[in-house]
Amino acid sequence: MNDQAERLRARLLKDDSQQPMPKTLAVVSGKGGVGKSNFSLNFSISLCQKGDRVLLFDMDIGMGNLDILMGSTSNYSIADFFEKNRSLSDIVSEGPNGLRYIAGGTGLSHIVKLEDGQIARYTEELAVLMGNYDYVIFDMGAGITEESAKFILSVQEIAVITTPEPTSITDAYSAMKQIHLLDDSIPFYLVINRAQGEKEGQDTFKRISDVLKRFLGRESVLIGILPDDRNIQQAVKRQIPFILFQEKSPASKAIHLMADKVRSRQVHPAAGNKHSYQFISKLKRFLFERQ
Repeated sequence: MNDQAERLRARLLKDDSQQPMPKTLAVVSGKGGVGKSNFSLNFSISLCQKGDRVLLFDMDIGMGNLDILMGSTSNYSIADFFEKNRSLSDIVSEGPNGLRYIAGGTGLSHIVKLEDGQIARYTEELAVLMGNYDYVIFDMGAGITEESAKFILSVQEIAVITTPEPTSITDAYSAMKQIHLLDDSIPFYLVINRAQGEKEGQDTFKRISDVLKRFLGRESVLIGILPDDRNIQQAVKRQIPFILFQEKSPASKAIHLMADKVRSRQVHPAAGNKHSYQFISKLKRFLFERQ
């Protein structure tokens, strides 16, 4: 029995670093209500419009934010993978412009409680599924928990969403500090949401950037500034992604610029090289070492 268990563990921890994988991005925030899911959704749609194949995971457990923002109802969520033995490919839903997404359900709580055999099934199916995409984006819940950290620490890059509000800035720094203390090599992107203008956005970024450098010796990169655009609020009420609601609005133009930067590696040309093909290997280790 012990030999069998050891063989299973060796299989779980097998190095997958040579397997081609998409770019992986975790979208995080220090607090709720800063527009994290709205950014994740519209950024993903923008990538799709530019020809990329994108899979978006709703990891904000129990909230169903992506469905709400799109005015849709998914037939399945990640919980169906665990509770009804469906394959991961079965639970992928279709969104606008070719976007594919997986609804959250109660997924993260299931994932972190898997037995060894379930980890093997989950990670192996995930590796196959991810091979079909250019980007896999994880819309994480607010804050950094022990459970969410397993995914955040596995990705290539992290986008931190904040607003100019002092409490939001403080919470964003706290989240980045938590991540930095666990892994000081994953690049941080910053998105300043609800800025009253370019100057306020740049000032907010400078405040966070200066604190990161002073206390953590850490660089950060501004991916872009989302203006406080009334079209966003109207789109949310109509349950239409704002990039589709008003294609030429200031917010839509800003999100397209961010997608262009990430696609062309303008924001951080060297980012992700170290982690390019290691997502599955790292996630397996974190899940296996969960106890």
